Parts: sequence; structure tokens; C-alpha cells
Amino acid sequence: MAPTSRKIAILAEDHFDATEYRKFNAFFPAKGYEVEYISHLWGQPQLTFGSNPDNGTVEEHMTVSTEVEAVAPSDYAAVLLIGAYAMDRLRYQPKVQKGAPNQAPAVVFLRKTMSTPGVKVGTICHSLWLLCADPALLRGRKVTCAHNIICDVENAGGEVVYDGDETADLVVDGDLISGKHPAVVDAFMEHLLQEIETSAESLARPA
Repeated sequence: MAPTSRKIAILAEDHFDATEYRKFNAFFPAKGYEVEYISHLWGQPQLTFGSNPDNGTVEEHMTVSTEVEAVAPSDYAAVLLIGAYAMDRLRYQPKVQKGAPNQAPAVVFLRKTMSTPGVKVGTICHSLWLLCADPALLRGRKVTCAHNIICDVENAGGEVVYDGDETADLVVDGDLISGKHPAVVDAFMEHLLQEIETSAESLARPA
């Protein structure tokens, strides 16, 4: 399937951001895009994840049945990384080797995604943590993120864009679109959709 697909993959795990989850599920289908949540399922047919307990309770749950190792980036128009602590969990690898790049399935998938022309990658809030697992994915890229992880992103070689004494709300660097935190999720989704559709139009244009 070409990157002009009208499907959006959303990488997810436990402790995802509930606001983003609700917004993604409403916005993209209303614009004609199917949303598919994907994760590493550890050999299970499906797993159920809970959101961050922002108000003392876990307000949202999602059941994911699509294994990240079983799909290709070109199946999607974009791959979105949900915020909060989910991406930290997805970079876990049970066995490590000194000097070797991270081999967590979601990180491997992200490497493939970022080398697939035309597939947009959207990150918001803490989700740049997944790119920090392999500095080669982040080195020299202009991004924005939650203030909490600025040091992680900059130590991994990312160029955080600032707006006065805060990080910028939105940053676009090629196929990588980043948003600061859930408070800008509406603008983030609009901007990501604009990037997807501009890319699709250019691919459809005769040479």
C-alpha cells in the first residue's frame, strides 16, 4: 500500500495521554482517515492499556490487537506517537548489548518509518522519548516537546525550538511534525493533516 493510504497508525502502550486519545479518535475519522492503534503485544493476540490517572482514576482504556512487527510503515499515511509515558514503555528491550542500537520492536518500526518516503511521523509531548532510544533518528532534527524531556531530546542530538522561555508549540522538519503538549493537540492534528494531504497531492501530481 502506498503512503497515500488513508490510515493513520498510532503507537500506544500503558500510561497514554487520555486527552490526545479522545481527540485522535474524533478528529481523524471525521476527516476520512481510519485510525489503527499498534503496539508490541509480547506474543498475545491483544493487550488492553490504560491512560494516565490524571484525575486519580484511569479514565480511558484501549484494546490493541495489531502487532507492530506485523505491519509496514507504507501501510499508513502517518505514524503518530501518543504522548505521556507510553513511548518510554515501548522502547524497552529485555536484552541489551553494549554499543548496539535499541532493538525494541517499536524502535525498529520507527527506523523503517523514518526511512519510508512520504510517511509522516507525528510526536507530541513526551513521545519523542521513542526517538531518543536511537539518537540516529533525532540527531540534527528540529523538534519541540514537553519541558520535562528537553534534556533527553537535546542529549540525543535533537534541536529543540524555543519560543521565548518556552518550547515552541509546533515544529515541522521534513516528514517529522512535533507538538509541545496536549494543550496544542488540536493545532497539532490540523497541521499533521495538512502535511499528509500536501504530500498526497504532490505524489498524485503528474511528473
